[in-house]
Amino acid sequence: MTVFILRRLLQTLLVLAATSLLVFFGLYVIGDPVEILVNPVADEVEKARARAALGLDKPVIEQYWVFLKGAVTGELGTSFVFGRPAMDVILERMPATLELAFLAMVMAVALGVPLGLYAGLRPNSWPAKTIMAASIVGFSLPTFWVGLLLILVFAVQLGWLPSTGRGPTQEVLGLQISILHWGGLKYALLPALNLALFKLSLIIRLTRAQVREQSLLDYIKFARAKGLPRHRVIGVHLLKNILIPLVTVIGLELGSVIAFAVVTETIFAWPGMGKLVIDSIFQLDRPVVVAYLMMIVFMFILINLVVDLAYSALDPRVRLAEHR
Repeated sequence: MTVFILRRLLQTLLVLAATSLLVFFGLYVIGDPVEILVNPVADEVEKARARAALGLDKPVIEQYWVFLKGAVTGELGTSFVFGRPAMDVILERMPATLELAFLAMVMAVALGVPLGLYAGLRPNSWPAKTIMAASIVGFSLPTFWVGLLLILVFAVQLGWLPSTGRGPTQEVLGLQISILHWGGLKYALLPALNLALFKLSLIIRLTRAQVREQSLLDYIKFARAKGLPRHRVIGVHLLKNILIPLVTVIGLELGSVIAFAVVTETIFAWPGMGKLVIDSIFQLDRPVVVAYLMMIVFMFILINLVVDLAYSALDPRVRLAEHR
């Protein structure tokens, strides 16, 4: 296990280095931040002074080397727009994105697993067919259109929930959290539902497929032949075995929810990392974009590591240290 974790940490460093290289040089060629940040009527002297202040007057290789030296100590540069360390700007917005992603995955799992379980156990019933038809619709609808529809129905027409922004927060372990009380939770429900819809459809279909597959195996037939109650066969034997692939998919989908919350955060004006990076791209705020992408890559790798460890705990046949 220790060898596996150390190997993953080494892979993390290599992936982060490759990501920073691609993103840094990619951003370098798409435009000059000074043209956006400086007053359009400024002359070339003022623009040159601004480039020197931001360190953009140096060759790109030298700029990247300065960035790498700072990254070793955890300093990923200073935001061109905010004038503060880019990582501080990212960390300020991170709790908003994490709580939205967490709430979305809770919705998807809490609804998806029971619905998929029912559809798998009673595949020919009309509720099961309705569930599967709805999951196809959930796969097909574009996120931005669903978000606008949710705002139109629940915020504009019914007036039940606010359409944009983040509600009042309270500090928990040094983080500003809004979903622990109704005043903040009501602001998060619509964007979380919009973010959860695709994942909900995925979990329903995966759960149903696993239930149909596992129900035909000998251990389920043997459990039924022993006369075990139906709830014990399902809750102890069946559910435990379908959790193994579900944990893997749910863990990976949590990473994708965090990374791809950009559209939802933009539609609902949710002040998270996704909206921040969109604004930073338009403003060519290179340090913030690079810091964001490196943070997302690191979180993906960390989530994958946790998923692998959980998979090993659920399935004793898996030995990470031996097969990785």
